[in-house]
Amino acid sequence: MTTIKLDTRAAEPFLPAGAVQSLKEDAVSARRALEDGTCPGNDFLGWLHLPSSITPEFIADIQATADTLRSECDAVVVAGIGGSYLGAKAIIEALGDTFGWLRKAQSGPAVLFAGNNIGEDYLAELTDLLKGRRFGVINISKSGTTTETALAFRLLKKQCEQQRGKDEARRVIVAVTDAKRGAARTTADKEGYKSYVIPDNVGGRFSVLTPVGLLPIAVAGFDIAALVKGAQEMEAATAADVPFEENPAMQYAAVRNALYRAGKKIEIMANYQPKLHYMAEWWKQLYGESEGKQGKGIFPASVDLTTDLHSMGQWIQDGERTIFETVLSVEQPEKTLLFPHDDENLDGLNFLEGRRVDQVNKMAELGTRLAHIDGGVPNIRISMPRLDEHALGELIYFFEVGCGVSGLLLGVNPFDQPGVEAYKKNMFALLGKPGYEVEGEALRARLED
Repeated sequence: MTTIKLDTRAAEPFLPAGAVQSLKEDAVSARRALEDGTCPGNDFLGWLHLPSSITPEFIADIQATADTLRSECDAVVVAGIGGSYLGAKAIIEALGDTFGWLRKAQSGPAVLFAGNNIGEDYLAELTDLLKGRRFGVINISKSGTTTETALAFRLLKKQCEQQRGKDEARRVIVAVTDAKRGAARTTADKEGYKSYVIPDNVGGRFSVLTPVGLLPIAVAGFDIAALVKGAQEMEAATAADVPFEENPAMQYAAVRNALYRAGKKIEIMANYQPKLHYMAEWWKQLYGESEGKQGKGIFPASVDLTTDLHSMGQWIQDGERTIFETVLSVEQPEKTLLFPHDDENLDGLNFLEGRRVDQVNKMAELGTRLAHIDGGVPNIRISMPRLDEHALGELIYFFEVGCGVSGLLLGVNPFDQPGVEAYKKNMFALLGKPGYEVEGEALRARLED
C-alpha cells in the first residue's frame, strides 16, 4: 500500500465546474495508451514496468559493484548530465546528512558529480581536490560523446590512471552505457570496465530506477531494494486498471492540465524540506523536457520555502496570476530538535519554547498555502510520511507515470526532446568540429553582423 498522498482540493475552486471530471475519460485513455503502447513515443516505454521487472539478483549485482567502490575509494565521481545524474543526486541529497562531508566519521566514499557543466573552475577545483585521493568514476552516457560528460570523463580517467595505475583504475571505473554501440561502450569493452546497460527503451529522464540511478545511490550507502519496493507499490497503485478516482497519477495529470487550460501556465514546485531541493530539479527536467514542445507546455519552476519567501514570495503572492503551486510536504522529519528558552526573550520567541522546530515549519507551510490561495494561487499538495528510500521510490514513479499521462493530455509526445539538439549544433560549429565548418562560418558571420 502506497503512502504518498495527493490533495487537489485547494486547486479545484479555481477551475470551471466539472473541468477535472471532463478530463477523466481522456486521462483514463492516456493511461491505457501507455499500457498498450499505442501512444506517441511508444518505443520509450521501458520505464513503465521497470520497477516490477527488477529482480533481487539484479539488485545484488548492483550492490556488489557499489561495495567494491565503497571499499576501495575515498570518493566516487558520477560523470553524467540531465537524467544521467539528476535522479541519483536527488535521492542522495534527500537521504544524506547535509553536513556529512564535514564529519570525520562519515562512512563510505563521498559521491561527487561532474560532467553536468563545462565550468573550467569547477573541473579544475574537482581535479585538484582528487589529487592524492583514492577515487573512482561512474561514467554514465549512452553515446559517450555528450560534450559535458565526455570532457569530464576524459579528465577523470586520465587522472585516475595516473594516480592508481591502469590495472587498479580498471577496478574502480564503471560504465553505464549502451549495450552494443557508442564511444562509452567501446571504451568500456577495450579497458575491461565493469559495465551496466541503459535500456534502449528508457529515456534519460526516466532512468532513475536503472543502473543510472541505482548504482550511485548504492555507492552512497542507501537501500536500493527499499527504493525499488516503493516504486513497485506505486506502479500497482497507478496501473491502467486502477479507477480514476483511486489513481493519483491520473488525477495529478488531469488537474494540472485543467489548470493549464484555465490559463495557469506555470507550475511552481514548493518544498519546505531543504533536502528536497534536487528532487525539484529532477522534476523540472522530467516535466520540462517531456512537455515543452510544439509551442505548448506548463513551465516547471521551483522554490525552496521558507527560504524563497524572502525573495520570490512577493511575486507568488501578488504577481501575474498565471501560476499554480504544487507543495511537496514531508510529514515527519528524521531528527528532533526542540526550541529553547531564553531568559531575556529579546526576539520574543519564548512562546515557542519546548516545541519542535518542525512544528514551526509546518505552520509556516500551512500559513503560506492559505495566503497563496487567498492571493489567487491554486494549490496542489503531495505529502510523504518521511524521507526514506521507500517513500522516495513511490514519489519517483508517481511523477513518472503522471508525466506520461499529462503529456498525452497536452497533445505532445512526452518521450522525445527534439529541441535539445539545437544548441549542440551551434556549439560544434563555433568550435570548429569536423563536419561543421560551413555552419560555423555562417554563425560567425551572423555574430559579426
